[in-house]
Amino acid sequence: MHRLFFVEGLKSVSELLNSGLKEHLILATAQKAPEIPSDNIQLISENDLKQLSALHTPSGVLGVFEIPEPEAARYDDWVVALDSVQDPGNLGTIIRLCDWFGVKQLICSQGTVDCYNPKTLQATMGSIARVAVNYVDLDTLLADQPLPVYGAFMGGTSMHQQQLPNKGILVLGNEANGISVDVTDKITTRIAIPQFGNQHTESLNVATASAILLAEVRRPR
Repeated sequence: MHRLFFVEGLKSVSELLNSGLKEHLILATAQKAPEIPSDNIQLISENDLKQLSALHTPSGVLGVFEIPEPEAARYDDWVVALDSVQDPGNLGTIIRLCDWFGVKQLICSQGTVDCYNPKTLQATMGSIARVAVNYVDLDTLLADQPLPVYGAFMGGTSMHQQQLPNKGILVLGNEANGISVDVTDKITTRIAIPQFGNQHTESLNVATASAILLAEVRRPR
């Protein structure tokens, strides 16, 4: 296996170059090349780049990078765990949210979409370089976990009624089915985002829920 992935866009490529990830090849049009902080640039025409691009409108820059070796997960702070999140855009947004809120560890079940999916990487906007993503057997990991495990549920206790600790694991589930039965058994506390509006609104998007819950996790006590 070559263990390579690609990202598109000047901002994302530049962030990965500055992060220390090992570049394999940078493709750019003549117009964009001078803006890229790399000497390893191969010029490409707009038409040829369009053939390679995953975007409807190519940005003029495509970077190919080596997938880093996974880091051993650390549990000295809050960790986000995802149980079979399927939408690449949701995963990418959650990675970016982890970066925003200073969460360095993201644990994914084996059924979660690949973090190197092009749509996921596009949504991270370069944050993939600053958040360690590990794919594990989530059920087994949580069974042996000394930290408190908080799961997001529609019927959980309001997060405003919780005295959250300085570290723990926040579990979010699949877009359609929520947290699986096996993982639910390992949840220490079920929490929910209180609803103030129309009661016909069934649920929040998992990425939106992540943003609200992470803001609560990081709220000064």
